[in-house]
Amino acid sequence: MVSIIITGRGGAGKTTMTANLGAYFAKKGYRTLVIDGDLYLPKLAFHFGIYNPAYNLHTLIKNPDMRVVEAVYHDVKTGVDVLPGSSRLYDVLDLDQKRLRGIVREIQSGYRVTIIDSPVGIPFDTISTFRLAQYQLIVIEIERCPIHTVHRMIENEVMKLKSLGEAYGLKVGVVINKVRESSPNVDDIVDFLEATVDVPVVGVVPFDDKVPEATNYGRPLLDYDSRARASKAFSETGEVMNEWIFGEVRRERGNPLRRLYNALLSLLTRRRVPAGKEF
Repeated sequence: MVSIIITGRGGAGKTTMTANLGAYFAKKGYRTLVIDGDLYLPKLAFHFGIYNPAYNLHTLIKNPDMRVVEAVYHDVKTGVDVLPGSSRLYDVLDLDQKRLRGIVREIQSGYRVTIIDSPVGIPFDTISTFRLAQYQLIVIEIERCPIHTVHRMIENEVMKLKSLGEAYGLKVGVVINKVRESSPNVDDIVDFLEATVDVPVVGVVPFDDKVPEATNYGRPLLDYDSRARASKAFSETGEVMNEWIFGEVRRERGNPLRRLYNALLSLLTRRRVPAGKEF
């Protein structure tokens, strides 16, 4: 039983990452649940074509007698189970955030992988779930940030989120998303993150117009177009996470990100959880 918290600033792609990693792990045969932990601006459900769900995380929080499984929706195409939030204003008022932890604790026991999408920035309304997780994935976007200020941006947000995760004993990794920069610049950022910030980069995802297109159709990109550039990168990220968490051996070979994959795999293997530790 493994839980992964997805964090990062607004617009970095946390929700897209949650949906596609969920699709990846479900495809690999793990019973997988994704949870919309953004209590005030939930949108994870849209990635699975779920709109205005009658039962959701918010109704669970407000109705302690309600069974948690009543708010879980199964996505047939990907095999992912989804615990969505409510986007209605009335539902996000007067929430007991402490109950969120109890709900996650109860539901996650039935899944091999649980992925929690967090709100923007420091996720204070999801912080209680950090005690239930083992991994934190920080999603950063460099597409909107001039290359000469990227290091400062990383120091400002990644180091804070990394410190938060480590304070709760989480193993922290970074995904660089929406990449349009040239390869040397990306290599420099990866080196800075791993050498200076001391956090492994587990994925590099290119900017891809197919991503918003898939969201408009209510599908994770891995299901909508598995041949898209970003789909291949999401799969690569999933494979690195799979090796990091479960020690699963990668079967598919020969893609353009092989050099990055091998380097990251070597780094993560050195940081792997000791054999025999259970989650």
